[in-house]
Amino acid sequence: MRLTIRTLLTTGALAALAAFSAVALPGRATAADGVDAIKKRGTLIVGVKADYKPFGFRDPSGTIIGLEPDLAADLAKRLGVKLELVPVVSANRIEFLQQGKVDLLIATLSDKPERRRVVQAIDPNYYSDFVNVLLPKSSGITDWAQLKGKPVCATSGAWYNKDVARTYGAEIVAFDGSEKPLFALKQGNCIGYVYDQSMLQGKLLDDDWKANYALPLKGILDAPWMMAVAQGNTTLQAAVEDATKDWMKTGFIVNEEKKWGIEPTAYSKAMYEKYKNATN
Repeated sequence: MRLTIRTLLTTGALAALAAFSAVALPGRATAADGVDAIKKRGTLIVGVKADYKPFGFRDPSGTIIGLEPDLAADLAKRLGVKLELVPVVSANRIEFLQQGKVDLLIATLSDKPERRRVVQAIDPNYYSDFVNVLLPKSSGITDWAQLKGKPVCATSGAWYNKDVARTYGAEIVAFDGSEKPLFALKQGNCIGYVYDQSMLQGKLLDDDWKANYALPLKGILDAPWMMAVAQGNTTLQAAVEDATKDWMKTGFIVNEEKKWGIEPTAYSKAMYEKYKNATN
């Protein structure tokens, strides 16, 4: 039996409900949770990838590590608080920020106008990357045009899926996260996996992938990555922007790329050159 419950709220009840909704639950982040509130809580909550080596992935113990968790750890240290990492995927990361499940996103989030309309972007961008396709060495593909009519695995929510399908005629087969499309690629369900180039370069650091797969195509659709906080969280925005400029000045991100086996990008090197002699 299906029961339908209808509740009539009086004006007073509606006011009480609104007041309750405005109260932050313990441990919950909201747009009002600026730096002071985070320090009072004692924890910075950051959404990161957990399936995106080397930017965010799990070590054998299950701990999330990588370049972006390192950035989050540096921010927590600057604020004098503990760090809590929350795993996110492309399809839910903005939702997690809007729902107050995290204070900050450092999750390979490409900078797009439609995203800036719903979150507060951190400027300057901390990273920039190309799009590429991980292909079997046996595929014989050397040009993007050769993807026409072929199934290409992808990650749900990636902004470039439609661009690749429209421009090159690839048949996009989307999965949640990155592990599922990689598994599908190994099973032969698609000709390649279209994703962020740096992540694919990181995958080729593993011997089992390096032996049979490669990146024979030139990267396309260069896009900067942004960190983001909830709209209205101006104090955290300012703190993260100050930290970002310091990372550029000291070469911290270039060093992180080297630490995690990534060839420093042209963007990271250019930003270091721009900021290294800055006085503020």
